[in-house]
Amino acid sequence: MAQNLDEQVNTIERALGERMIRHALIILRSWLIELGEDNPYEARYTEISDQYRTLFEDFLTSEDPEREAQLDRLTGETYKLVDAVYATLRVRKGLSPDIHGFNGQNPQSVMHYWSECVQFKDSDFAWLREVLNDPDRSAIALMAVSAVSKNLRENFSEPMMLALIDAINSDSHVVAEQALANVMLLLAHYDVRIDFFPDIQNAFAEAIGDGDSAFEVLCAMIRSTKVSLRDMLARKEISYDELPQELRDLLSMTGSENDVSGIASWVPNSEQEYMSGIIQILPDTWLYSLLVGDDAQRLRTIKLMYLSIGKMDLVWDNISLAESFLVQQMRANKATALDYINYGHCFLLRGDRMMAYENYRTAREMCKGAKEFFALFRPDRRQLVDRGVPVEQVYLIEDQLLSVN
Repeated sequence: MAQNLDEQVNTIERALGERMIRHALIILRSWLIELGEDNPYEARYTEISDQYRTLFEDFLTSEDPEREAQLDRLTGETYKLVDAVYATLRVRKGLSPDIHGFNGQNPQSVMHYWSECVQFKDSDFAWLREVLNDPDRSAIALMAVSAVSKNLRENFSEPMMLALIDAINSDSHVVAEQALANVMLLLAHYDVRIDFFPDIQNAFAEAIGDGDSAFEVLCAMIRSTKVSLRDMLARKEISYDELPQELRDLLSMTGSENDVSGIASWVPNSEQEYMSGIIQILPDTWLYSLLVGDDAQRLRTIKLMYLSIGKMDLVWDNISLAESFLVQQMRANKATALDYINYGHCFLLRGDRMMAYENYRTAREMCKGAKEFFALFRPDRRQLVDRGVPVEQVYLIEDQLLSVN
């Protein structure tokens, strides 16, 4: 059975992530056939195919210290062609609207265009850069940044990424911070391909300077997986008067003035789940390497930040730090079921099975049922076993925690 378009895109992403250009070109060839003989991409496709064939033949017969760099460059060029053909194919299939032009004074028009269009013009990016530096249009700029980010999740575009990075230097603090957070999410989201776009890497590194502000935003992103803006709005922890002026202007433009729930459209229901997925892969990304790297202070901060949302990911080999944090949580009566599970892990790794079990049992009592508890506990099985805990002990503990009297 033939793959659908989404499956084909996923296959290309996996292939190019490993620099397997030929695999991607096979699918790309089928796309070009679907577009017809008069498509504008044939010459570029042939050029990349020929360059890759020559590179492979040279690989078989000679040693070239520049080959890795050549392969990276050609992978990036293949990505660009794939993106261009994909955008055209989406329009042809009716998956994206064939639209050009919008009313820059109308928020609905701005949101629709920048979140749906896949074939932008240079004049579009010129307009975006213009409003980003116009204090009288900061609300429109904020809406455009949000829409661009939504679009980029679905349809990668190097010019659009570079335009969004430009927004980090906006005169509006709220716009700049929103753009920074969105760029960082996208860099992590597209980590596999970002290595092949040095212009994006260089532009981002220049935009963040020493990286202090970016690191603070990174920490805020991690915290947000525990308490989302939507949750805060629902509990009325944020009032209209506490919102930045740009957001109040936006609510007024969209007819939601004096109603903080109106901003919920900025925080889709799936946002927290998406963020959690990003945080899961973050330590393996280029973004993490750039902002944390070997900086001891930032590394300690990020480890504690992960612990604050219940994740042991970064401290499995530093349980003393985990214990110190978790004890503080318990003394402050802030410990969650996941905190008690993590504390139990610390004892189990130290060989104190009795104290480990007591903490696991406390966590089990805090959960609504066995299903909820094991959803928290079982993802850590592999880490425990890899660090010397016999798998039989893990199963024995789980068996006893199936029901708690």
